[in-house]
Amino acid sequence: MCGIVGYIGAAQAADIILEGLSRLEYRGYDSAGMAIFDGEKINISKSVGRLKVLEEMTHNGETMPGCVGIGHTRWATHGVPNTVNAHPHFNRSETITLVHNGIIENYIALKEMLKKKGYEFATDTDTEVVVQLLDYYYKGDPMEAITKVLQRVQGSYAFGIIFAEHPDRIYAVRKDSPLIVGRSKDGCFIASDVPAILKYTRKVFYVDNQEIAVLFKDDLRFYSIDAEEITKDEVFIEWDAKAAEKGGYEHFMLKEMYEQPKTVTDTFSPRIKDGKIVIDDLNMTDEELAAVKKIHIVACGSAYHAGVTGKYVIEDLARIPVEVDLASEFRYRNPILEEGAMVIVISQSGETADTLAALRESKEKGFRVLGIVNVVGSSIAREADSVMYTWAGPEIAVATTKAYSAQLVALYLLAMKMAYVKGKIDDVELDSMIEDLKCIPSQIELLLGNEKRIQRFANRYVGAKDIFFIGRGIDYSIALEGSLKLKEISYVHSEAYAAGELKHGTISLIEKGTLVTAIATQPQLYAKTVSNIVEVKSRGAFVLAVTTEGNDEIEKNADYVIYIPQTNPLFMNSLAIIPLQMFGYYVSVGKGYDADHPRNLAKSVTVE
Repeated sequence: MCGIVGYIGAAQAADIILEGLSRLEYRGYDSAGMAIFDGEKINISKSVGRLKVLEEMTHNGETMPGCVGIGHTRWATHGVPNTVNAHPHFNRSETITLVHNGIIENYIALKEMLKKKGYEFATDTDTEVVVQLLDYYYKGDPMEAITKVLQRVQGSYAFGIIFAEHPDRIYAVRKDSPLIVGRSKDGCFIASDVPAILKYTRKVFYVDNQEIAVLFKDDLRFYSIDAEEITKDEVFIEWDAKAAEKGGYEHFMLKEMYEQPKTVTDTFSPRIKDGKIVIDDLNMTDEELAAVKKIHIVACGSAYHAGVTGKYVIEDLARIPVEVDLASEFRYRNPILEEGAMVIVISQSGETADTLAALRESKEKGFRVLGIVNVVGSSIAREADSVMYTWAGPEIAVATTKAYSAQLVALYLLAMKMAYVKGKIDDVELDSMIEDLKCIPSQIELLLGNEKRIQRFANRYVGAKDIFFIGRGIDYSIALEGSLKLKEISYVHSEAYAAGELKHGTISLIEKGTLVTAIATQPQLYAKTVSNIVEVKSRGAFVLAVTTEGNDEIEKNADYVIYIPQTNPLFMNSLAIIPLQMFGYYVSVGKGYDADHPRNLAKSVTVE
């Protein structure tokens, strides 16, 4: 949440900052602003609403000349979204300016202390407290002031700071909120995420907790919280810069749905060698994997839904008990982690605050943590004991599609690997599953070919008020994700239920014309799900069924059927989710909404 971009170099900073902020719109925001040093003083422009308002206000940056600057897209937490509360913020003499991603937890106490010393506050934000505290400690040495502030503030933060008395540098600081630093032949950059600066450089450094980066136009330096200089390794970003472009598609979400065959291939193909599952980046021996006695999967949102599927697959194949927790609940229920347990945390960004906190708590208790993440060098990737990368490339749309599909495949591979090393499946069974896995990309392409048919169906439900998704077993986990896709981008009230729970209250919500999407892909549960379809049909529901090819008799009970190619039932989520993603997308488009930037949501949730 929130986006930070900063630049110092030979080019005009405003151009680069506006371009970078546009690449971070997926993070969610309600206002935007930037501060540029023009050679004499720091100038700030701020606006409410979309970034284009700031672009128009500054004539695409032309009215803000200068080669040093910081910019920000704000997601309101402390104070309503308005130009006063928007970032950047000034100190009282307008000689220090700052942008901030995160939350300062003790800002009230700090604010009261500063008020007693004569400071006045113009905003409702916690961020203004930080810049005024910098003013209080600043005696000519920026590093001294910053280190003193870091010793006082509590919470999460990524800061970009400019001192008017030192316009040849930008200071960047991080704790728990993501921040990267990059450099090119034309200057140096700070950003919340790689896509913001991918157009300008592929050479980046990941700033760790309570580290300070100092950017010059032709140099970078890094320091600890004690102001001791440290060295850091440069990371080269392999992503294709065009992967962060729409490439002719109306929305990033649509483009990313069509990238799923490649994403799935890229995730499994390097890990299948000579007919075996080889996960080199896991950094665990077969003996260590075989010794795992229990797994705790911890994640948020769609990653949590992938984890629910992972539970079914791992328990079925490897016969290891699995618990799945929402990361925001995991820490606060005082979880019991038994000897031999492993914790798996799943996050597209690798920066999800609750998931990262669960990782740290698990490690503090002495348990091994495996991170399944998409972003190389992210906090979870760096802090986890083991890591599996999903290789989905940059995902820009807030509603995940291809990253979710990659997470599923990573969990399949892990389940297959663990089952094999524990002797629960043999070579023949493993070969069969590998062949099914290899077919999934082409099967996804076939399903994507049904786009127009699904669009026509979605247009019928643009005005729907309530839609329900039901399924059993793995089909229930598919229902969870299908429902989330619909509600988060179309704002239609949608709920997913385990189909067997209908009679325990949910069926009272079914009335004439209510759309019920029933997923029936699991052979051993097919007949029972058909019975549930009959239940809702008898109460007036219109039923959309998603089932596997060959189950033609379902047409006797469903009003509309989408057929899925045959595959291993444990892998069915990878196929059944595709039409549900498209359904949610086309309902959103039909309602005239921006599917890439749903209201009130952010791609990377970096605060609790």
